[in-house]
Amino acid sequence: MGFRTPRLADLDVGEWRSLPYLDRIRPLALHWVDHGFGTPGAVHLLYAAKTAVYAAGGLAVVAATPGLGGLAHLGSWWAAPVAYQKLAVWTLLWEVLGLGCGSGPLSSHFVPPVGAFLHWARPGTVRLPPWPGRVPFTGGTRRGAADVLLYAAVAGAAVWLLCSPAGRDGMLPRVAVAALAAALALLGLRDRTVFLAARGEHHGLALVLFLFPAADLVPALKLLMAALWWGAATSKLNRHFPFVVAVMVSNSPLQRWRRVKRAFYRHPPDDLRPSRTAVLAAHAGTAVEYAVPLVLLLSRGGTATAAALAVIVLFHLHILSTVPMGVPLEWNVFFVYSALVLFGRYAAVGPTALHSPLPAAVLLVCLVGVPVLGNLRPDLVSFLPSMRYYAGNWPTSLWCFRRGAEGRLDAGVAKAAALPVDQVAALYGRENAELLLHLGLAWRSLHSHGRALNGLLPRAVGDPDAYDVRDGETVAGAVLGWNFGDGHLHGEQLLRAVQERCGFAPGELRVVALESQPVHRRCQHYRILDAADGTVEEGCVDVADMTGRQPWLDGPGSTVPVRPACPAAAGARG
Repeated sequence: MGFRTPRLADLDVGEWRSLPYLDRIRPLALHWVDHGFGTPGAVHLLYAAKTAVYAAGGLAVVAATPGLGGLAHLGSWWAAPVAYQKLAVWTLLWEVLGLGCGSGPLSSHFVPPVGAFLHWARPGTVRLPPWPGRVPFTGGTRRGAADVLLYAAVAGAAVWLLCSPAGRDGMLPRVAVAALAAALALLGLRDRTVFLAARGEHHGLALVLFLFPAADLVPALKLLMAALWWGAATSKLNRHFPFVVAVMVSNSPLQRWRRVKRAFYRHPPDDLRPSRTAVLAAHAGTAVEYAVPLVLLLSRGGTATAAALAVIVLFHLHILSTVPMGVPLEWNVFFVYSALVLFGRYAAVGPTALHSPLPAAVLLVCLVGVPVLGNLRPDLVSFLPSMRYYAGNWPTSLWCFRRGAEGRLDAGVAKAAALPVDQVAALYGRENAELLLHLGLAWRSLHSHGRALNGLLPRAVGDPDAYDVRDGETVAGAVLGWNFGDGHLHGEQLLRAVQERCGFAPGELRVVALESQPVHRRCQHYRILDAADGTVEEGCVDVADMTGRQPWLDGPGSTVPVRPACPAAAGARG
């Protein structure tokens, strides 16, 4: 791996391109095991620098607050309520500008390395309202002047808060907090992509908690943090998560030993299912997310709190060190800060100190009701508020363009940047661009759901080699300006928006959309969609048929067994 160039698989590209689709995936999956994405050192340095700018910028903004005393007195105010509030708002602003999750080359944003604010501040681009048929004035998929003004209002309200002094109770002015919360909610009703990018389930909910009495702030935020940890842990009680662990370790820039990487797979190069080591590591991580927050909630300082804080800080630093695809780096930094403030500085304040019924009701709905609904009916709720962060149980898709048809997407859709294949081609050439995009498909194939997508591909297009196959994430990143693992953003709704603009003929563009696994079922719902003709096929695939196979299945033309969709899933629409 070079400092500026990626480490590519040692292949004859011409010969590789002549292979059937699954045979093209196999050598790249093996390459991933040893080298991950082969990311250039300069890219990792870019992410490290960006994270440092986020941290330094947040401290500088808070230090400028009147009455705190500046950076020279950091030790006296780092855990003050107004400091925590401002860093939460700073993080929300950072994310809503697209500088955090879903940015840079590891999210298929190469040149420019971000899309979000370049896209969302531009009239004519695509937006996806969450309930266009139910909420008045939210229909359509074209971003208008009102959407741009709402986006500017969110950014402006955040800046207003960052420049505001603390009130008499040591909190940010509630009028300004309410203004930001209202602008974000209104914008979210017009475009769910921006709301998800702002991490509404975390930072948006924190804004609501900022509106309540100061005495309730710390216990409410403690419950929010504990729920995020426990929700994530609960979502990992599945057969998907060990696949995620193995893939993340392979991509870690700090893990240089090939032997260690291969230890997370059963028997490479022949068997790339997760090994016992990967399963044990997955269970250990889940146990940490259950046990440590419980200790932090129940302890009131002393050795138990200090030990638990050390474990949870190391836990998030480990996630940071792997530089996972989607790069939720700043989010993990904020988790570390939140843990030290809420459970360290305010260890003596327990969750029972929350006395007001209204914030308790809000927390109950958002932290219990929404995740329960999202895990029972994943088609209705994004994986983010459902708290399936690292679980591997995400909605996903493959977009299949008949050879020569992909360019119509570039020509017909207003975007802030070129398609990923063209961005990479400008940097490394057309052949290497296809190789890198297929490496992303190999990454997908190494997950359990990727096996299902590969097995459904022949059912969707007959001959996959007659199509350019793209991961739905890369399509969403280009067309919506942001992508972070939510297949609902590149399902049927986005396909309809694209078809309105491009008018693909029947068979020119097909999408395989796979929904998350409901917590009470052992299968996942899928739909095969045609841009012109709508639903071609739908049904269910069993999770056991994904987890028991290799990324390349049984070679060219392989499929996975399917069965009719269950009644609850048959109405799913993405």
